[in-house]
Amino acid sequence: MRDLDDARYILLTTYKKDGSPAATPVWITGSGGHYVFTTGDKAWKTVRLGRNPNVRVQVCGARGRVKPGTSAHDGTALIGASVEAVAAAERALAAKYGWQFAATKLVDRVKARFGRGPAPRVVAIELSIGDG
Repeated sequence: MRDLDDARYILLTTYKKDGSPAATPVWITGSGGHYVFTTGDKAWKTVRLGRNPNVRVQVCGARGRVKPGTSAHDGTALIGASVEAVAAAERALAAKYGWQFAATKLVDRVKARFGRGPAPRVVAIELSIGDG
């Protein structure tokens, strides 16, 4: 799983009600089969994970193109909604992605300030992959 440990992006595949796969690229941080990322509580991937925690991940680029020669890894996801889980995930992501992560948080704050309706709540998604 060293490929996941060093990855900037993974293609996260979750599963719809009918069992069909849905994949999206996400930033992750972690190692040794344990990884984390954050997302909104109303994001489709979060909704799907609430129904079915099974995932498949693979190293990809920012646009979701799988890197040639990479392996797919199966695992499970746990949605962490506590303030502590989200804060820990955001600290780890900020340490890995630096200014890029800070920029996304700024954009989120601006969107919340000028957006309509309630802003989505941030959740931490914890992945356990393979034997990790």
